[in-house]
Amino acid sequence: MGTVTFDFSQEVVMVTGGSRGLGLEIAKAFGHAGAKVVITARRTQWLDEAVQLLKEQGIDAYALICDVADPGVVEHTVQQAIEKCGSIDVLVNNAGLTWGAPAEEMPLERWHQVLETNVTGTFLMSQVVGRHMLARGKGVMVNVASIAGLGGGQLNTVGYNASKAAIINLTRALALEWASRGVRVNAVAPAMFRTRMTEAILDRSEQLVAEAMPMKRIGQPGELAPTVLFLASNAASYITGQVIAVDGGRTAQ
Repeated sequence: MGTVTFDFSQEVVMVTGGSRGLGLEIAKAFGHAGAKVVITARRTQWLDEAVQLLKEQGIDAYALICDVADPGVVEHTVQQAIEKCGSIDVLVNNAGLTWGAPAEEMPLERWHQVLETNVTGTFLMSQVVGRHMLARGKGVMVNVASIAGLGGGQLNTVGYNASKAAIINLTRALALEWASRGVRVNAVAPAMFRTRMTEAILDRSEQLVAEAMPMKRIGQPGELAPTVLFLASNAASYITGQVIAVDGGRTAQ
């Protein structure tokens, strides 16, 4: 094994859902570690602002509009990234959404929307970028799952919980298929962090959520990205098909 390093200065990292929240945090961390970063999102509203922020911090960054659940758009977006940057060395599948309703009242259209974005979107990005990585004989993918996929999850988000469990098993399946061909696939499973997706819940009941955690607090900025960088680095060169919970001890209870 060569020297262990978190230097990504020779690598291109694509982060889906990278315009805000945990995705933007992850993109910043890779950028500060020297990577050329490509962030994607469905809307320009936050994407333009995010790429400008990255550039102001000295990061070589590009922004591409992408609906990860649309096969044609995914193909086009990945091709654009390769044309701009020459390759994709690391893919972080972070794009996702949720919908809150009791299971017996969950609108079927919302169930489909969550599963299409979270599961199909992760698969499509992995498939298209995976072909590129397999042709080169190297590459790393890190999927952002959730501790909601390791247990029953939180209440009233049945589609989200099911989608994150699917992402965890997708991670394992891809890792086994591609392990001998130079591509590693792992996942992180965060607990509750404050993002646009979770802010409504946390505004109502952050103290209750925190009390359920052994560390008695929710995740803080900067506490997820280092694990993603570790899994993408050569320090994790013998790790594939694994899920690391970043959860303040919640899944150990």
